[in-house]
Amino acid sequence: MSVRIVLVDDHPVVRAGLAALITGTDDLEVVGEARDLVSARSVVAATRPDVVLMDLDLGDGPGGAAVTAELRAAAEPPRVLVLTTYATESDILRALDAGASGYLLKDAPAAELFAGIRATARGETVLAPSVAATLVRRAASPGPVVTEREVAVLELLAQGLGNREMAKELLVSEATVKSHLSHIYTKLGVDTRAGAVAAAIERRIIRR
Repeated sequence: MSVRIVLVDDHPVVRAGLAALITGTDDLEVVGEARDLVSARSVVAATRPDVVLMDLDLGDGPGGAAVTAELRAAAEPPRVLVLTTYATESDILRALDAGASGYLLKDAPAAELFAGIRATARGETVLAPSVAATLVRRAASPGPVVTEREVAVLELLAQGLGNREMAKELLVSEATVKSHLSHIYTKLGVDTRAGAVAAAIERRIIRR
């Protein structure tokens, strides 16, 4: 019996390529495609797949982690395998916290992708080697863990936003932003905004 798969990616060419690749196997079947939260919700409800292959960057709407969380909250949720180009600590943790069963990168060989889909359908956890290494480093790190809100501050910091702009973006006060920055500096062992961004990129907490 074939593993039934729904592809969620905002790029039609990527979906077409994945569908063509998967169609060449005997035991994997693409039963639907979606580009965002609304279409994913509809397609998954209509097709009842075994596995959803999920990209994290879905354009302007909710990202793959948010879509994963909604799909996994359903009464009979599909298993979700993330397939993306991003491998930062924050991306990985968001996806796994949202309920993803595994995390592979788009440069994975076809055989690794197929094996990952089959393993996900069996209820196993699937992690790309670099992703597993990131999680091991995080677990072994003796330092304090950067929170999700602090990651959001770091991402805005990397975009060059000042305290006032960050406060407006995060819907908090400037005093709260300053407090987050103080905690970030302490956790990363830095004392400047540029140092915080550099350390966060080096530790793969945020994207370059």
